[in-house]
Amino acid sequence: MKKIILLLSIALLFNGCDIVNKIGGAYQLSQSDYKYHSLDNIQLAGINLGNASSISVSKLASIATALAGGSSMQNIPFNMTLNMNVTNPNKNAAFLDALDYAIQINEMEFVEGKMDIPIRIEAGETKVVPIPISVDLKNVMNRYSQQRVANEMSGFLGITPHETTVAVKLWPKLTVGNTVLKSPAAIPVVFNFGGKN
Repeated sequence: MKKIILLLSIALLFNGCDIVNKIGGAYQLSQSDYKYHSLDNIQLAGINLGNASSISVSKLASIATALAGGSSMQNIPFNMTLNMNVTNPNKNAAFLDALDYAIQINEMEFVEGKMDIPIRIEAGETKVVPIPISVDLKNVMNRYSQQRVANEMSGFLGITPHETTVAVKLWPKLTVGNTVLKSPAAIPVVFNFGGKN
């Protein structure tokens, strides 16, 4: 009986250390610095646009057609990867098992999603963290308007010169045993960038 109690105590101790370690890693991530890096793998309604810095003039008409055709299309799939530079200035590693996210473009609720890929950034290290994003713009147009979504997306992709503010909220998720725990507090990240002049 004493041996069983001892084994259970050791197991709880190790699990407790694991929980504290994971919470510490998520905390270090919340104390890290986030900067916009790039947008790539951009696809709009089946059109492969590449990355935001190299959208060709020849594709502008196709983009405008896709954004203007919202009323006649059943859906307008939009996919991209938002890359962030994350710098860990702390003395310990920053990490998490997965995360949930929500993105706003100029205060327009754009997309919510999740990334089930672990992230680990060592002390003093900067790493590019890619967040894959997929949204049906038709649903966004139904919540706002076709004109607003077209305007915001044009600025977001750098087609028009007005400044775009992108607000990202990240909720770290940790796996403890078979249970996934989501942080109640989000890590807020804000990027401001302009379009092409």
